[in-house]
Amino acid sequence: MVNGNTKKQKLELTWIGKENRPRLEPRILLEDPEQSYHAKHRVTGKDIFDNQLIFGDNLLALKALESEYAGKVKCIYIDPPYNTGSAFEHYDDGIEHSVWLSLMRDRMECLRRLLSNHGSLWVSIDDNECHYFRVMMDEIFGRQNFVASIIWQKLFTVKNSARHFSDMHDYILVFAKDACLWERNLLPRSVELDETYTNPDADPRGPWTTNAVQARNYYSQGTYGIQSPSGKVFKPPKGTYWRVSQTTFDELNSDGRIWWGKTSDSIPRIKKFLSEAKQGVVPATMWLHSDCGTNAEAKTELRSLLAGPEDTEMFITPKPERLIRRILEVATNPGDLILDSFAGSGTTGAVAHKMGRRWIMVELGEHCHTHIIPRLKKVIDGEDSGGITKAVNWKGGGGFRYYRLAPSLLEKDKWDNWIINKTYNAAMLAEALCKLEGFTYAPSDTVYWQQGFSTERDFLYVTTAGLTHEQLLQLADEVGLDRTLLVLCTAFRGRGDYPNLTVKKIPRQVLSRCEWGHDDYSLQVENLPQAPPKAGQQSLFTEEES
Repeated sequence: MVNGNTKKQKLELTWIGKENRPRLEPRILLEDPEQSYHAKHRVTGKDIFDNQLIFGDNLLALKALESEYAGKVKCIYIDPPYNTGSAFEHYDDGIEHSVWLSLMRDRMECLRRLLSNHGSLWVSIDDNECHYFRVMMDEIFGRQNFVASIIWQKLFTVKNSARHFSDMHDYILVFAKDACLWERNLLPRSVELDETYTNPDADPRGPWTTNAVQARNYYSQGTYGIQSPSGKVFKPPKGTYWRVSQTTFDELNSDGRIWWGKTSDSIPRIKKFLSEAKQGVVPATMWLHSDCGTNAEAKTELRSLLAGPEDTEMFITPKPERLIRRILEVATNPGDLILDSFAGSGTTGAVAHKMGRRWIMVELGEHCHTHIIPRLKKVIDGEDSGGITKAVNWKGGGGFRYYRLAPSLLEKDKWDNWIINKTYNAAMLAEALCKLEGFTYAPSDTVYWQQGFSTERDFLYVTTAGLTHEQLLQLADEVGLDRTLLVLCTAFRGRGDYPNLTVKKIPRQVLSRCEWGHDDYSLQVENLPQAPPKAGQQSLFTEEES
């Protein structure tokens, strides 16, 4: 499945159906005020209310977000289906593997377009697809923009029932939109780390710890003898060298930065003061359960928020709030925009909300209403005391807007002809066609034909009426010669060119643009195609069974 092109030195992953790409319809989003929610009053001056919870197919939702959010998302975290053998009955024949890669490829390309140039994408994944996924992502993001493979200890007890090895970790793969521009944050220093600094000699510069003077790296100026205050002479141990020159060592000693031990005759060590230490810790690639929680911890968090234990069974491998907090600490700052297009139980939004980040989540399952919304309401009302609430001193506040994906713009009539969907009103139609044509939807309050714009002098006008030649002449006169207008209508009768108008019929103008009426690009098993029969073998299903 991996092809190497020796001439271009390019590594490429291939799979069945890789060449097939969906032609996505850029749907509009419809807010449902009854499902949207916000706090009854402001809790702080930094409360965030414009978060978004989107109900619908996540690939269509990502396409819907592109026109407004392309290049604006600082951090994306996703926890997609892992494509395990237990989830797919015929996993071994590779068909589901190929479908999974295609579905993930389409989403990763959308996510990359949404990322800001300084943004990063974090993907939870396990061994089943991790390494194939990594090679695929090298094609999409560029190999130079891979940042790290983090190991997260999701369990801390060994399963003795395991056939080969007890699986205790997942991976989190990190990619940057541009690794040259992306900057990670330092993690907060722990109390335990600061407590390793002491001040046994009452140094006025405060607590300190020590570093060895010797090192194994060869240093030509690091072979001199050092005399302690008690007169004892030290040479670097065999195979090591002093890490600083004698001149530098004498300067450090004069400044009281050399520790000779309590009796002043121990091998010297260099003082490192807490006040001068880096105010943070460089994140490592091993994240232990003691720092970032476990799947079991995540289930406990969900049980405390939902009605009963059975409500958590649908989430097989939920992620703890401490894990998401760690990611957002490294990748974002307060006010940054976070996106999770596989919302699951809503952990990413809950954590981002508590940490003062703006967020967008997408979820297709009905648990969007039965689990995510109730959870977010408790966060907003300050009734969620679990997870990271105490650690970040969360008191409640803010809110979110709930959106559904609009139905497809076109539908077929009883004669099998494509027509404009009858559920679309004039405003919905104008907004949808603005998205299709690359215009910003911004209807004017005073000029009826200014419904969208691409530049300050190029506008779009949509009408379901048929336009006559006289009406088009009048419209051209109103637009004027210093502006241009794209007119989309169901029919028109023109008898000449209009220098400032481009007139096109709908739906003819957009018929070839997208896959109309396709509402589900989900990763659900029931949406996968049948496995083709192998040579000399019948299909896995009879016609009646399928």
